[in-house]
Amino acid sequence: MIDIEDALGTCPIVAILRGLEPERAEEIGQALFDAGIRVIEVPLNSPRPFESIASLARLLGDRAVIGAGTVLTDEDVRAVAAADGRLVVSPNTDTRVIDETKWCGLISMPGFFTPTEAFQALAAGADYLKLFPGDAIQPKIVGALRAVLPPDRGIVVTGGVGRDNIADFFAAGARAVAVGSSIFKPGKPVEQIGADAAALIAAWRDGVPH
Repeated sequence: MIDIEDALGTCPIVAILRGLEPERAEEIGQALFDAGIRVIEVPLNSPRPFESIASLARLLGDRAVIGAGTVLTDEDVRAVAAADGRLVVSPNTDTRVIDETKWCGLISMPGFFTPTEAFQALAAGADYLKLFPGDAIQPKIVGALRAVLPPDRGIVVTGGVGRDNIADFFAAGARAVAVGSSIFKPGKPVEQIGADAAALIAAWRDGVPH
């Protein structure tokens, strides 16, 4: 089973599949994997999200990290674990959700926007920090946060990341980015989803110093 650091080392882009229907989970998951994505998040405000998470985990669970987004309660965390999800992502810093995530042996990625929230999340045991909303900040904010946060707790910028700015966030010190509408929207053809994911990965690689 792939470790999340190995997954992000292969491709530091988390695909957010908000609105995914379970009937499309496997074909879209395979298209994203073929494009190079190794971390996939299904927000819990999607239709029957735990079915999609379970389908993706059956298909890709040993080769990719599958998890849930918009996780707001302890009960949701336990349901993610029951569906064989491994990653719990929230839009906020809720220490109860972080505690339950770690109790269940899952990867914790709570959302934060201020240094205070970041350090609260770390004290509760967060593995990664989701900087949200990313489209409300300049990339240099990531660099300022990186200067004070522990180096082994990566920042994952979420919201407003696309081909035009992905390299800037990585240059500023982001460990990864999480991308939704630039890759996936409900009803979007699977071929286009794979092509857009590949184009975003290419934009990241083009911005990596050689």
